[in-house]
Amino acid sequence: MATTHPFTLSVRDIVHKPGRMREVEETAPFGDKVGEGLAAVLPDQPIELDVRLESVHEGILATGQASVTALATCSRCLTEFDLDLDVDFVELFAYDGASETDYLVVDESVDMLPVVRDAVVLALPFQPVDRPDCSGLDPETGERLEPGTVHEPTETIDPRWAALQGFSSDVSDDESEEGAQAPKKE
Repeated sequence: MATTHPFTLSVRDIVHKPGRMREVEETAPFGDKVGEGLAAVLPDQPIELDVRLESVHEGILATGQASVTALATCSRCLTEFDLDLDVDFVELFAYDGASETDYLVVDESVDMLPVVRDAVVLALPFQPVDRPDCSGLDPETGERLEPGTVHEPTETIDPRWAALQGFSSDVSDDESEEGAQAPKKE
């Protein structure tokens, strides 16, 4: 028998009975950290699972929604915040594995954990933001900018080019030192 987890749901009453349906609600943690980078679901964070299990000729069709709160870091201002995720999924658990990528009905039960985990991982943003108008950090001071603030950098002159400041802007490229006109390009 496969390892049992709260998301391993028994379908004994509807197996091989097309047209039968049952709804299940379950709340449990993944047990492992899910996600990498700037957003992840912590191992002890509970996931609320609401799933409808329907018996069809090919197997058990699982349709549902999972809700979980992930811990995220804003990609603009580096503030940690809670990110609420609601993900929908539809998956067929086949009676016989025609393909090695199929999910299977095993011992009259279906394991919803990989389905829910995959749906949550795909819903995690690559660059989360704590609010849509987050202005990020000031590049000079590192302080968090207030919403709507536009950073205008101060113009600094590279010290290697500072010697060129003494040249006036009225010198034309068309005249050489002897006062002769440079040939014009046509």
